[in-house]
Amino acid sequence: MPEEDLVDIKFRIYDGSDIGPFRYSATSTVDMLKQRIVSDWPKGKTIVPKSVNEVKLISSGKILENNKTVGLCKVPFGEVPGGAIIMHVVVQPSLAKAKTGLLYLYLLMGLFYVAPTLYISLSIRMDSV
Repeated sequence: MPEEDLVDIKFRIYDGSDIGPFRYSATSTVDMLKQRIVSDWPKGKTIVPKSVNEVKLISSGKILENNKTVGLCKVPFGEVPGGAIIMHVVVQPSLAKAKTGLLYLYLLMGLFYVAPTLYISLSIRMDSV
């Protein structure tokens, strides 16, 4: 395979750390990249993707579709010769988990910081019962 058909890609996760760089063929699909991300996810992170479906890849401000190839995702301008393309990784948990997590998030942060009036009104109603 000619050298120009290979692409170096780093995956930047939520805390600013990177997975990679890895070298991929221009014909590799986004789904293949996601599989690598899930299998090589760093240990000890608070957010961990359980499956490929929970991973979103963003390159040049666009969410990449699973069936797209690396060759189609390359941006011809702004690349540094010999440098790696950086793709941002977003972990989006499944909907069922997100719904239960939302209640926990409200209890942890929302009641005290985002909606203090809700917290106060709940306190008053509980006191009056």
